[in-house]
Amino acid sequence: MDKIAIRGGNRLSGRVRVGGAKNAALPLMCASLLTEGTLTLSNLPRLADITTLMRLLVQHGVEMNMDGDESCRAAGRQGLTIGMDATGVNNTTAPYDLVRKMRASVLVLGPLLARFGNARVSLPGGCAIGTRPVDLHLKGLQHLGAEIDLDQGYIVAKAPNGLQGGEVVFPFVSVGATENLMMAATLAKGTTRLVNAAREPEVTDLGECLIKMGAKISGLGTDTLEIEGVSGLHGAEHPVIPDRIETASLAMAAAVTRGEIDLIDARPDHLGSAIEAMEAAGINFSPIEGGLRVSCSELVGTDVMTEPYPGFPTDLQAQMMALLTTASGASMITESIFENRFMHVPELMRMGANINLHGRSAMVRGVERLTGAEVMATDLRASMSLVIAGLAAEGETLVNRVYHLDRGYERLEEKLSACGADITRIKEQS
Repeated sequence: MDKIAIRGGNRLSGRVRVGGAKNAALPLMCASLLTEGTLTLSNLPRLADITTLMRLLVQHGVEMNMDGDESCRAAGRQGLTIGMDATGVNNTTAPYDLVRKMRASVLVLGPLLARFGNARVSLPGGCAIGTRPVDLHLKGLQHLGAEIDLDQGYIVAKAPNGLQGGEVVFPFVSVGATENLMMAATLAKGTTRLVNAAREPEVTDLGECLIKMGAKISGLGTDTLEIEGVSGLHGAEHPVIPDRIETASLAMAAAVTRGEIDLIDARPDHLGSAIEAMEAAGINFSPIEGGLRVSCSELVGTDVMTEPYPGFPTDLQAQMMALLTTASGASMITESIFENRFMHVPELMRMGANINLHGRSAMVRGVERLTGAEVMATDLRASMSLVIAGLAAEGETLVNRVYHLDRGYERLEEKLSACGADITRIKEQS
């Protein structure tokens, strides 16, 4: 497996372009299954998860036409542009071998069921950060008239007479369930109301794309969505929004080195209370043409609790903890979304961090310096936290299992190196 070697101590300075949001791109790609027209998405990040979902969609029968990075740049566009034509879909089974690699694969369930009346989707895999059950997806589809069975690790869903509009009240906020139900409801007969729906920018981005495809959706950005079913959707073109998690992760990488970088294409309006938490820790933000300037001269302790959007994202909790390991004073970080998302703590402590766990909270007392060590990434966001810590540490940090990192951060070493970081990838020996 590849590793990343970091020699800390370099102050970051320069310009970085924020890539397209993985968490927006994945449901948008699944939306291609809803229509016989071509859905063309631009600003897609080049990531392992995108490749995995492309393979899944192709095995369903979706035809892919991909415009690579070089031609996109020549045309003034960023990222990948992919045209997806689901006219010839001839397989409604999502197999274990592909779905196990990524939880977002379950998002093919709603579109397949809505358009074809049946779907057989393996129970998903992904990062080991908690149980993250798909119960809300299944119960929601049952409210729309689906028949759901579990058979040897597969979700078997049927709606022989089509889905019917209805009201779904989520007992707690779920981004994935909101997205799956919203896509399914676009082709249901009648009107569907999703109550206590997720409000994340990625959900809104999906809704805006579906509207371009002919869906009738109101309430985007609020906790109640209303979807009036239509008989069919058509193709569309849609750019993926910039990645707010990458934006904040890069901001923290600069701040931990007491540096200054310009984040091109950053959308501070998508960061919710994450901006406030980072500002409380001493990070300065100022708007520039086409993006955001980030700088930091001193870090101070602050308290953070993860919450559904617009609260502080659980996907930034590990990075924020790494940032605060060298802050003045103490910080309390509370994880309220996932029950098993502190697996990065022992690795940060190997680097000299002073962290004490109390159930779902972590007390972080800032230390004068971290020291380089060999550490192991346990999930996607934990891997970025170790990179952030490595940028601040004395000596060399060696991060193992960086395949997690490749699932969510595009060309990270290249971006950080361009800003002065001493970071290299050590390729696996064949």
